Amino acid sequence: METPPRHPAARSETTTVAGSLETPALTIDPWLIALDIDGTLLDYDGSLSPAVRDAVIAAEKAGHHVVLASGRDLTAMQPIAKMLGLTSGRIVCSNGCVIVRLDPHFGAGYWIEQVSTFDAEPLIRSIAEHLPTARFAVEDVGRGYRVNELFNEGELGGEFHLVPFDQLANGALVTRVVIRGGDETPEEFERAIASLGMTGVGYFVGYNAWMDVVPDGVSKASALENVRQKLGIPPERTLAIGDGHNDIDMLQWAGRGVAMGQADLEVRMAANHVTESVTKDGVAHALRPILPTH
Repeated sequence: METPPRHPAARSETTTVAGSLETPALTIDPWLIALDIDGTLLDYDGSLSPAVRDAVIAAEKAGHHVVLASGRDLTAMQPIAKMLGLTSGRIVCSNGCVIVRLDPHFGAGYWIEQVSTFDAEPLIRSIAEHLPTARFAVEDVGRGYRVNELFNEGELGGEFHLVPFDQLANGALVTRVVIRGGDETPEEFERAIASLGMTGVGYFVGYNAWMDVVPDGVSKASALENVRQKLGIPPERTLAIGDGHNDIDMLQWAGRGVAMGQADLEVRMAANHVTESVTKDGVAHALRPILPTH
């Protein structure tokens, strides 16, 4: 997959609220709007505020292309798309590994447009040697995960299939592997991962001893660039909003990258604007400049 054009890592040294920024007046030309889900659209309790929902619906009605882009798998993204009334267009799942075309006329309401895969078996064995109590989940696109131990409720979507450790990859190429620390603290987990010196893959380390491993060169940004080219949207009319480390590439890719107000410094520095926090309807503020005023 082509790697999208990259902007400098540090794009702004100031923190501003996106809703208060001076922006060009809305034209009839559509934008590609990429939206992270957890901590961006959804609050920490998983709720979607009416203000954010209304803003996203208004953006789609205005003719913009709203694309959900999340670390969630397809099964966990479908309910969010439904909450927002998104029945057509594309969504980017599994940190860019899967691009799905929503289509109400198709049997399942969608079809899988692109899947990126890699050979995960050597990596799984290597990580298990360094983190013997870690839990592993290998994604089975559109269904759920093969796991060596059950994950905590709500951490992953879809069905779980408990399998022996040596059957996790099952001899096939896979889209993504999720690693959950066991007895390690988050700090110990990060040190163990750093000591592996992983090459040939992409990975995102979360805040709580959590890591996603994806094919090399794959990210939300690479998938969104694929979508942008298919839609014919120029780079300057791309808007991305996110709050996590797995959003950094996406924020740097976008013509207008907006970090959520609660995001840490590294994420905010990757964006060129900062909006309000998720508890203060940051997405609604960030979308306001490109929505009709009447």
